[in-house]
Amino acid sequence: MPGRRTIIYLTLVLILSLLAVLGWHWSGVRGQAELGTAYGARLACSCRYVEGRAMGSCEDDKEPGMALVTLTDRPEDKAVEARVPLIAARTARYRPGWGCLLDPVR
Repeated sequence: MPGRRTIIYLTLVLILSLLAVLGWHWSGVRGQAELGTAYGARLACSCRYVEGRAMGSCEDDKEPGMALVTLTDRPEDKAVEARVPLIAARTARYRPGWGCLLDPVR
C-alpha cells in the first residue's frame, strides 16, 4: 500500500497535469465561453423582451453545451446578462425597433 507521501505527490502531479492541460487549451476554452455568453445573452433577451416569456422558460432554450452559462434578467434595463464564472460575461439589451443588441465588449 502506498505511503502518505506517495499519495500527496501523486495528487500534486495530477493537479499540475490538469492545470497544464487547461493552460494549453485556455484560448479555446475562453473563446467558447465568450461565444456561449454572447449567444446566451442575445437568445434570452429576445425570449424575454421580444417574445415576452418568463425567464425560467428562456433557460430551457439554452443549447446542450451551455450548462455553465448562467442568465440574469435585469428588467430595469430591459437587459439579460450571461456569465461563465471567472471567464466571460456579455449583456444584451432590448431596444425598441432594433430588438436585442449586445453591449460592446469591455
